[in-house]
Amino acid sequence: MQIDEENLEAYALGCGLLGGGGGGETRTAVLMAREAIREHGPIEVAGLGDLADDDFLMPCGLLGAPTVSLEKVPARDEGDRLVAAVQELTGRAVAALMCVEIGGSNGLFPLIWAVRRGLPVVDADGAGRAFPQLLQMSMHVTGVPVAPVVLTDERHNVVTLGGEITTHWAERLCRSTAVAFGGRACAAMFTMDAKQARRAAVTGSVSHALSLGELLVRHRTDPFGALSEKPGVVVLARGKIADVVRVTQGGFARGSAIVHGTGDDRGRMIRVEFQNENLVAIEDGQVVATTPTVICLLDDTTAEAVATEELQFGQRVAVVLLPCDDVWHSPEGLEVAGPRAFGYDIDVTRPAGVR
Repeated sequence: MQIDEENLEAYALGCGLLGGGGGGETRTAVLMAREAIREHGPIEVAGLGDLADDDFLMPCGLLGAPTVSLEKVPARDEGDRLVAAVQELTGRAVAALMCVEIGGSNGLFPLIWAVRRGLPVVDADGAGRAFPQLLQMSMHVTGVPVAPVVLTDERHNVVTLGGEITTHWAERLCRSTAVAFGGRACAAMFTMDAKQARRAAVTGSVSHALSLGELLVRHRTDPFGALSEKPGVVVLARGKIADVVRVTQGGFARGSAIVHGTGDDRGRMIRVEFQNENLVAIEDGQVVATTPTVICLLDDTTAEAVATEELQFGQRVAVVLLPCDDVWHSPEGLEVAGPRAFGYDIDVTRPAGVR
């Protein structure tokens, strides 16, 4: 499989959908990916089954507050420094890159870095969506060591974390480093071989994002009708954003958005709470959906995902719910990705149609 100029837009639409409001807005990344494809050719996507057991994989992406990325544009060569540092630290040649998470721009920047180096991208990721913390990576849940961790920025600063550092400490130190970098860092972590990845990663993520995006492209005149007919997807309501509260704090964009229903949904009010990603949806005081279900706000006309850093008063949106990978509904997954992991004293809520 390849990502080229013809299917790049569809792929980005799928990444935005799986971002659940997080992972960063995709428009800037699409422009950079298109330029990289024109310069280096199509991006090769390899299935984990196509790789040798000992092929060395480097999961990577952006880390920090997505609001910063609206002004702090990557320099494109961050992936070169990540690969060089990982290879020096491990003494192994990187055979392929992997999106640390498929959601938002984190589903795109690893592809840009890979094609610049002539490497494939693996059809897998660490979440099957976007999540705000390193703890919410399937590799952490399945016991893959987080170290070595490499962080870099557009100023060519490079910070490495090694030894037997835990994922909890890596999260704290990576977050503070991202803040020191100006709010965002490019990072590589959870390096592993293909044999480990078959057990630890969420497989088929790239092809899934492409499939979702192609569905939206094929049904531009009625994207929400097409989504509502897809098994496991629920179009909860359509309306207008009446209020947004958002602060950038400690490397996260935190806040809430209130959606007043319009048309057939007039009279309904849904509040969506977010910490980089949309985590809880509440209607009339009742919780209707929580993480790890993917909670999306999509533009009501184009069906493009609206990232949490882009939410503003007056936008017309649809609230859409998508299923997550099964790993997040395991006891270990819910411990790090359920609502209580983010400070919400509520039980996991998954609507009946989201399976």
